[in-house]
Amino acid sequence: MAALAVVRCALLVAFSVFLTLILGFGLPSALNLVARCCGFPEASVTECIVLMYALFVVYVAMPRLPRGTVKVDGKAVLITGCDSGFGHALAKHLHKLGFTVFAGCLLKDGDGANVLQNLHSEKLKVVQLNVCSEEQISQAVEFVKANLEYPEKGLWAVVNNAGVSTFGEVEFTTMDTYKQVAEVNLWGTISITKAFLPLIRRAQGRVVNMASMYGRMGNALRSPYCVSKYGVEAFSDCLRYEMKAWGVKVSVVEPGNFIVATGILTRDIVTSTAEKMWKEAPSGVQEDYGKAHFDLNMALMRSYCNSGQREIEPVLDDITDAITSNRPYTRYNPMEPHWWIRMEVMTHLPGAISDALYF
Repeated sequence: MAALAVVRCALLVAFSVFLTLILGFGLPSALNLVARCCGFPEASVTECIVLMYALFVVYVAMPRLPRGTVKVDGKAVLITGCDSGFGHALAKHLHKLGFTVFAGCLLKDGDGANVLQNLHSEKLKVVQLNVCSEEQISQAVEFVKANLEYPEKGLWAVVNNAGVSTFGEVEFTTMDTYKQVAEVNLWGTISITKAFLPLIRRAQGRVVNMASMYGRMGNALRSPYCVSKYGVEAFSDCLRYEMKAWGVKVSVVEPGNFIVATGILTRDIVTSTAEKMWKEAPSGVQEDYGKAHFDLNMALMRSYCNSGQREIEPVLDDITDAITSNRPYTRYNPMEPHWWIRMEVMTHLPGAISDALYF
């Protein structure tokens, strides 16, 4: 953790210095013009450059500042997708911090649910919860209401973590696949939020939605996932605007590449998905693209199975901050430095520049 923070800080400072030097050749003239138009002396240009540089460094390189923490005692959190990955680890982490945790699991008798149940704690309750099932969502709401220590105080936080991922070029991806991914990642997030929002409002609590770096930027072979996560980002923004009047904080966590840490994508999954995708593709698409092109992309996806960060602590730390900080951030970006830079380039620079750099 500490080493990663140092590397990230060093890279970002180096990037800011490089950017400042590049802009330094053309920026003075531009600022001189602006200064003259505004009636300021040209001597202000140097100070403007220094100020811009300082603000940039502060924005991208400074570590997170403490912003006060809420009291954990008596607070409860619902987490979806606790069978494995981030959700499973988060349930144990928040339980250890003293929260009452309602761990929503797709398979209540699965391995992940059994591990949580075997903790034998009154403050960790496993809930059968398929985020695509209206019936199970309604039952989960009633279960949470019945098991809150202080029902009149409501539910402190909901973490919409349940999600699925897939891959494939657009012409190789069926409409059913688009719908299935969106059903879990987007509509599941919206359904859970709407169902538990009255309890969250009562507590003036938190909604934490798990998006992705692919909720802020697209990528080849990932359109179903990107579409669903872009939707989560938009929903979170709209909800945040509405909930401000109620004192409810809404945060989005945008993890980078944690494939190794979560095991969400394995070589076996890639192989089986690829076989199904090729078989279901229209014959015209198969002929136009060719098997060699398809196999090359699948080999690329298999190479990703061993990539990314190996520890999930950065994600857990960010979710915990969103739940416990008095002033949580709107967005959290637990990701490797090169992904963070890429996301900033693709979201802030013209498309022609980012396309030329990355595609």
